[in-house]
Amino acid sequence: MGLRLKQQYQSYQTGFTLIEVMVVIVILGILAALIVPNVIGQSDKARVGTTKSVLSTTASALDLFKLDNSRYPTTQEGLDGLIHKPATAKTWPNGGYIKGGLPKDGWGADLQYISPGSDGKPFDLYSFGSDGKEGGEDDAADIALQQ
Repeated sequence: MGLRLKQQYQSYQTGFTLIEVMVVIVILGILAALIVPNVIGQSDKARVGTTKSVLSTTASALDLFKLDNSRYPTTQEGLDGLIHKPATAKTWPNGGYIKGGLPKDGWGADLQYISPGSDGKPFDLYSFGSDGKEGGEDDAADIALQQ
């Protein structure tokens, strides 16, 4: 009789009950509902932050170009004028003003550059944002260098 009880007890201990599995699934669902929206939103914030940093770094390279050449690259020369020596450049550092190719925004798209800029600014430097189109709202809004 004692052996039979031991066999029945062992058979009940071999796996999880349906209730235990359901409790774990509910807990995982609650955690996912709380965590996933926060993680997804951080990706867009990181891309915006990256874009602002790239705009600032590129603006610094533009300022160095101006110090050396008494002017900013023209719209036609564009940001390529920071990598490849324009024909009219007086001074040119070895390797250019930006190493590693043209800068990209947080979404991997080209930055936009216009010189002279609007409202009396020497240049406009901006990204089209997540949608890659001019204008937009919220996450798709254009991101401009604040001068």
